[in-house]
Amino acid sequence: MLSYIRFRAQTAAICAGLLLTATGCKDFLEEDNRSSLTQENYFTNATQAQSAVDGLYNRLRIMNTDVGYGESIWVGLELMAGHATTLGQSFNNSQLINQSIDPANPYFSNMWNTAYNGIAAANLAITRIPAVSMDETQKKSLLGQAYFVRAFLYYHLVRLYGDVPLLTVPVDGSSADLYPTRAPQTDVYNLIIADLQAAEQSGLPAVDRTGRISQGAVKALLSSVYLTTAGYPLQIKANYQKAADKAAELIDANSYPLFVTKTVKTKVDSAVYINLHNNASKNQGELILQAQYAFGIATNAISALVIPYFVGISKYNDEFGAVIPTPAFYNSYEPGDLRTKEQQFYFSKYPSIKNAGQTVNFGTQALYKYFQVESATGNGVGDENWTLLRMPEVMLIYAEAVNEAGSANAKAYEQINAIRRRAMLPELRGLSQAQFREAVWKERYHELAYENKAYFDIQRTRQTYDVVNNRFVNVVGFKAEVGPAFQEKYLLWGIPSAEINNNKKLTQNPGW
Repeated sequence: MLSYIRFRAQTAAICAGLLLTATGCKDFLEEDNRSSLTQENYFTNATQAQSAVDGLYNRLRIMNTDVGYGESIWVGLELMAGHATTLGQSFNNSQLINQSIDPANPYFSNMWNTAYNGIAAANLAITRIPAVSMDETQKKSLLGQAYFVRAFLYYHLVRLYGDVPLLTVPVDGSSADLYPTRAPQTDVYNLIIADLQAAEQSGLPAVDRTGRISQGAVKALLSSVYLTTAGYPLQIKANYQKAADKAAELIDANSYPLFVTKTVKTKVDSAVYINLHNNASKNQGELILQAQYAFGIATNAISALVIPYFVGISKYNDEFGAVIPTPAFYNSYEPGDLRTKEQQFYFSKYPSIKNAGQTVNFGTQALYKYFQVESATGNGVGDENWTLLRMPEVMLIYAEAVNEAGSANAKAYEQINAIRRRAMLPELRGLSQAQFREAVWKERYHELAYENKAYFDIQRTRQTYDVVNNRFVNVVGFKAEVGPAFQEKYLLWGIPSAEINNNKKLTQNPGW
């Protein structure tokens, strides 16, 4: 029940801590008897306030929530976009692909419950910290981080479920919101924007390379929110310009440089894209915000999920084959695109972990973009960071938003061309508004491939990438590379059945 989860989270949240790889702090995982802690007696000093906000960073790992064997929230989102399949044994993954899933499945319930757990924790911090006697600068910063986390979680909820309960204060057994109704999407987006604007004014650093929330992360997320609200279902066209303006602030600051392609006598340095998923580059360069992981503190199965089913190239206990790019999507890249070269975004073979000197050929392209060499060939325990926001997305938001607000200018062309130059592709020039729009959309698919952007792009544009014919088409009724034709109801997720059963004020989304 949602009400129970919120109540439980508000007490549990005060005990959480933050993983920041720069500090190497592990204290937050140590057991401590906190049975006497309550909402009322915990927020009494600066240390407790800091600990409560530190605990919110765990909530940024939501996309890596395990749903079942070979199942993770980020995997489910990619399968729904229609350009990936699964070679593993997951029942729910297969149901997503075949569009036969129902609202009782763990994908829908885990996302809902995890997000509202985090919102409850953020609400508690936002409500209690103002009364704590502490340094005002630190207090503002802590509140800014809490506002960001709440906005981040609501942003995922409102896009996935549409109208959702809008809770902004702690809830207990006597609260009027114990059994809430669904709030209109407009109200939810208004809160998200207000929270991010508050975070902007909270004195956060412009850039943070330790994994904490920064002004850069706030502006990047806000630009994404504006772009989304300019599209379906709200279609607030004026927000295209707001998206462009907010993205321009980051572009002009030049604080998140792209990992560059180095050449020596025309030979490309193959390490350029590995910076997106190796340990040495965590929180660096173009990486604006990542969910933090480190061996011995918090680990994940991201790398194991992308390896074809038990091909034997790693020391992981499992190689899930959970999300495998379709051949048609891989072939949709332009000829010569560096991202398609072996061990850039994709790989089709790798040395056997058991038989020295032997190479395993997969028979398909897998996602090298998430293959963590350090753990796959080392201790077999994955700890790569999950990227939430990176600079190429902001650059493409600017390009698209400027084009929709009027027409593409030189700065818009430079954003998409900088990404294309890195990929060793020719620059674009002289396109019509419609041509530029599709060029940006295509670049989003190719550059941000399998980063949980495609499904949300489908929702806001109602268009999907027909990779076979290299064009964009109405998503409803279109049959992509796998599964049946796209059903309109899959533009939203179903409200979890358990929530409907326990809260009679909740209604179900159409078709579910």
